[in-house]
Amino acid sequence: MNVSANETARCGASAPVPEKKPSVGFKIVDCILIAGILLPLLGGIVIRVLTHPVESGISITGAVILAEFDFPLQKLQLTEAQVNSWLVMASISALCLFLAHGLNSGIRCRRHLIAEWIVEKTDSLVHENMGDFFRAFSPFVAAIMALSLFSSLQSLLGLFPPTSDFNVVFGWSLLVFIIITHYKLKGGLGYYLKGFTEPFLPFTPLNILGEVATPISMAFRHYGNVLSGSVVSALIAAGLASVSAAVFGKLPGVLGSIPFLQVGLPAVLSIYFDVFSGCLQAFIFAMLTMLNIAGGFPEDKWLERRERKAKRKQRTDAAREAGMYQSL
Repeated sequence: MNVSANETARCGASAPVPEKKPSVGFKIVDCILIAGILLPLLGGIVIRVLTHPVESGISITGAVILAEFDFPLQKLQLTEAQVNSWLVMASISALCLFLAHGLNSGIRCRRHLIAEWIVEKTDSLVHENMGDFFRAFSPFVAAIMALSLFSSLQSLLGLFPPTSDFNVVFGWSLLVFIIITHYKLKGGLGYYLKGFTEPFLPFTPLNILGEVATPISMAFRHYGNVLSGSVVSALIAAGLASVSAAVFGKLPGVLGSIPFLQVGLPAVLSIYFDVFSGCLQAFIFAMLTMLNIAGGFPEDKWLERRERKAKRKQRTDAAREAGMYQSL
């Protein structure tokens, strides 16, 4: 049965709003954001080519020192890991802007669905592991996971991954440790210090050592797993090159110089150590961050302190009002 326009209006139904098409300005901004994603990575590749001489074979080295600055106490070194960290942060920032571009303008794109899916999954992960009180930590957890993941994936482009430098990962762990201590202190300084004497007073040195070891263990766990994967991949590639030269080196002509055993297998190992292991370590680091922050927060003690402060404020306000009434 057909329904007239007047009947539709009386029923309160509204016609579907047509989706807006991207304008020329919208597309230009998209191109600028895509360039913002790719240019930092290309800049890292250029820096890598200019600062690393051509070497024969496979070598395992740390982050290259790009520059040194003299200060009164000591020299400040600018390393390849630090530069790559800044580059990956610039790329992640541009990627976030690209995913959210036009989200509230009525223009619907597939990337908006991706952005909404990431936000929903992160909110759900934080809610399940930290509770309602820490719901605002979703952006922080997402930033940690993205920074760790994309830093590890830089090795796929031939760049030095910042997660293979202990100084970079320890900086992340130290920031997390400061946040953990901040929420532990919400129960009060006395309650925080009393926790070191649990369950008995002789355990105080061990508890202090365990508290200090938190950022160190988080950093070494992440750094060691990523670095060990890179070392194993390099050693296997070098071993395959030697075996290939011994087995196929006697072939005539150019065939003897082709490393047949290095074709395919190192790429498969790279997929595991760089992609799978990078995703896994990023997830583990984020999980440890959430569990340590939420686990160290004495919510019951904090609620008691807040109730006492509220009652004290009520008594103070009541006394002030009573004094003002008597003065009148």
